[in-house]
Amino acid sequence: MKPTQNLNMPLLSVERAVEHLSRAYCGIINKGLKASSMPSVMLWGAPGIGKSQAVRQIAGEIEQRTGKRTSITDVRLLLFNPIDLRGIPTANADKTLAIWLKPQIFQMDDSDSVINLLFLDEISAAPPSVQAAAYQITLDRVVGEHRLPDNCLVIAAGNRVTDKSVAYKMPKALANRLLHIEIEGSFESWRHWAVKNGINDKVLGFLSLRNDRLFGFDATNDELAFPTPRSWEMVSNILNNVSDDPEEVSALIAGLIGSGTAIELRSWCRVYKDLPTMDAIFDGKVTAVPKGTDALYALVSSMTFYAREHRNEHQRIGNSVRYGSRMPADYAMLLMQNYALIEKDYKDVLMGLPEYIHWVNSRGAVLNGSV
Repeated sequence: MKPTQNLNMPLLSVERAVEHLSRAYCGIINKGLKASSMPSVMLWGAPGIGKSQAVRQIAGEIEQRTGKRTSITDVRLLLFNPIDLRGIPTANADKTLAIWLKPQIFQMDDSDSVINLLFLDEISAAPPSVQAAAYQITLDRVVGEHRLPDNCLVIAAGNRVTDKSVAYKMPKALANRLLHIEIEGSFESWRHWAVKNGINDKVLGFLSLRNDRLFGFDATNDELAFPTPRSWEMVSNILNNVSDDPEEVSALIAGLIGSGTAIELRSWCRVYKDLPTMDAIFDGKVTAVPKGTDALYALVSSMTFYAREHRNEHQRIGNSVRYGSRMPADYAMLLMQNYALIEKDYKDVLMGLPEYIHWVNSRGAVLNGSV
């Protein structure tokens, strides 16, 4: 990943950005304060790094921590001109004055049970005239004559000028109205999200082994297909919904992450043919554990994916924990960490399994780094 565009702002993973902003937003909401108590936020980052995903995660955190419903209004400013933000002019009732009809995108639910998130995406790709029209939205929370409701949070996002994507330098007057955060690529942050969201086991396993392939954006070349968290999610969708055989959908995968990385993924996935079946592991019918590094990463990711799909079958989860405890310590730790990420508070489920308690007592010291 390229160095930060501006060292005078925090550089955070998606996970950390979501954590900080969710805590701030929920603190304000739970105190009954207006959303305008929190400044508008600007998320900077390379294409596909996870800025839009961060906004969706923040919305989910707000719902969990406040009990309120969230509604995201996604506005792609690149597609707008200044007049679109203000609305369509029309005559008033007695034909003496012009009034402006509010755009539908700003028609928000202002009830106490709802939190609106106005997401101004691709703001740095918008022409300067449109960026100027965003001044009022970000600071004064008005659009022409129309005011945003008190329950509306404003988050903007865009690529950096150094990314060589469509991006205009942000005017200082607009920049000073925003709280700036730059999003960096982080495999651990992505892994936590991937386990919770059912990313395909082959994608998770490959990237667990090859962390450097998570993000392959390079502003200095003209490649159109390259790996990013966004494109890996698309690869996962193809493997989950079209075909789980990377050979069969190799052309589609190459069109997302590039031919070179797609070949690496396809070659690595051949290790799966020698793995024990997941049914046999979770039914407690197999004890032999593969020894190769590639096979162990594939095994951990396959068990994670299967456990997520069968997370309520606690006896079978216990069987898999017993099997996983026979793995080398580092891989057993990775498996247990992944299991704990399956869903919120799933660690409590694991703590109720005798097999997990046995592992913690015998080898769980790896969790705090003492092994």
